[in-house]
Amino acid sequence: MTDFFRTRWRGEAPLDRLFWRDMLLVGTILNVASSVLALILLGLKLPLWLVLVVHFLPVTYNIFLTIAVWRTAEKRGGLKARLMMLGSAFWLVATVVV
Repeated sequence: MTDFFRTRWRGEAPLDRLFWRDMLLVGTILNVASSVLALILLGLKLPLWLVLVVHFLPVTYNIFLTIAVWRTAEKRGGLKARLMMLGSAFWLVATVVV
């Protein structure tokens, strides 16, 4: 597990895998799952602080993934890397707002 985070933090993971699979696919699934769970908790009339904690729980992971994409893209360079940096920034904003 630590190797997963270490390789991404150091920019050693393949950029395509990091952007498409780790961030867009897995990250989005985690965000949707936490939002659904938060809505269920809200429907069960549990305390609002608990609902908000569950809803915003993935934010630190989202920030980690965005920074990892930026670090990896800076090492790779090129137009594709710049577009992935821009896409990861939009993705982060969308996951925090939604």
